[in-house]
Amino acid sequence: MAIGRMFSGKKLAIISAFTVLLVAAFGAGCKGFFTGNTLQSVAVQPSTINLQVNAQQQFTAFGVYLDGSRSQITSGLVWSSSEPSVSITSGGLATALTVTTSAATITASAQGYSGTGTVNVIGNVTSMTVKQSASTITAGSGTAVTFTFAASPGPPDYVTVDNGGTLTITTGDAFFVCTVGTDAPGNPAESCVLNTGCAVPSYQLQMSYPSPSGGTVTSPTATLTTSGCS
Repeated sequence: MAIGRMFSGKKLAIISAFTVLLVAAFGAGCKGFFTGNTLQSVAVQPSTINLQVNAQQQFTAFGVYLDGSRSQITSGLVWSSSEPSVSITSGGLATALTVTTSAATITASAQGYSGTGTVNVIGNVTSMTVKQSASTITAGSGTAVTFTFAASPGPPDYVTVDNGGTLTITTGDAFFVCTVGTDAPGNPAESCVLNTGCAVPSYQLQMSYPSPSGGTVTSPTATLTTSGCS
């Protein structure tokens, strides 16, 4: 009987020790499983940038994790560009190829999450001149007056709202409408008409465009006198 009790005691001790080891191993396994570093979102830097044609920019992706930490993602990323005007390598190096008004969305994807950045491809414009086809516009005539904004040194050779320019009408109303067209020699231009019901004596127009230095290039002001306005 004493021998049986001794054997049972040893057996119990072995089982207890095994249980402790099993619990410890399970705990360690759970720690390894629930790391708190599950990816929650992806952020891309820079978020927005202007690039001249042939210029390059290295994009970087950062992951935000369940435990609140943030670190750079260096593997398992897929990079893409929404526009042919900007190419991007598998390593996130973007190259501006052509001037366009459509900004390229750069996307970095990992583990079902994605983040984006934006590239605006701009030209090499340091100055602009303006030429208008007439100095007076008649309301309701349907005749268009064209404004040609020549850029230097380029590209682009001519700035319009279709290739990244911003047209500002400093005085005016809803009856004065401009769309992108061409001038008499066929150069890109802003083509403006005046509908009936206008009420202002003149319109002033300026075109602006991003400069390579990060500022803005603005054209001289063009003034157009109206006739036939009530």
